[in-house]
Amino acid sequence: MADSKIAAGAGSDQIDKAKQIWQHADAVCFDVDSTVVQEEGIDVLADFCGVGERVAEFTRSAMNGAVLFQDALKARLDLIKPSKKQIEQCLQHRPFKLTPGISALITSLQRRRVPVYLVSGGFRQMIEPILITLQLPAAHLFANRILFNNDGAYSGFDENEPTSRSGGKAKVLDALLQQHHYKRLVMVGDGITDMEARPPAHLFIGFGGVVVREKVRAGADWFVTDFQDLIQPIADADVVGVQVKTAQQ
Repeated sequence: MADSKIAAGAGSDQIDKAKQIWQHADAVCFDVDSTVVQEEGIDVLADFCGVGERVAEFTRSAMNGAVLFQDALKARLDLIKPSKKQIEQCLQHRPFKLTPGISALITSLQRRRVPVYLVSGGFRQMIEPILITLQLPAAHLFANRILFNNDGAYSGFDENEPTSRSGGKAKVLDALLQQHHYKRLVMVGDGITDMEARPPAHLFIGFGGVVVREKVRAGADWFVTDFQDLIQPIADADVVGVQVKTAQQ
């Protein structure tokens, strides 16, 4: 099985606790870039617009927590200045690739009627096709919005979106808790901005199946590199549930 671990120095009791929370999660939030999909969306867009190398360094700094996310976001978009047409063309010619296992994992959660949300520092315009592919409600997407002038030229981004700032994902999750009163809300992602969302998340699962970030590996409650490591505990819990129901009949 792929690498699966609790945060550095943790023992089997802690990994068992993490799995128990996961098996009984009543809502799950996924990061998108390098988690649900194999790419960093802003890097794909930058490369398509001809400024890939200059933007990639800002992305690495933001994901590793070296600079404030909002500063890195503004700097990258100022370099790219993507028009509405360029984004549409990028999606057509450089479609995102889903990370292996994510569709099966989300299906497993949906079968249990566990709400699934996408909480991303990426852009709504680029993530919406993924939302459709995964059959998730539009209201379950929290991401940044690129703004355009009437002629479709880039004019900025919506700074009112909580995901446009460091700590923004935590604010999204806190709002979800306030609205729905989840008892076991789980955040899954690859970056520092995802780890910042615990708390209010009750569990943070670091994902290293696309890229391993050492700070996330060290700080996660549970670290996995293959979504099968998350699918199997759900399947195991479902089997136990069926056995209990059968015994009670």
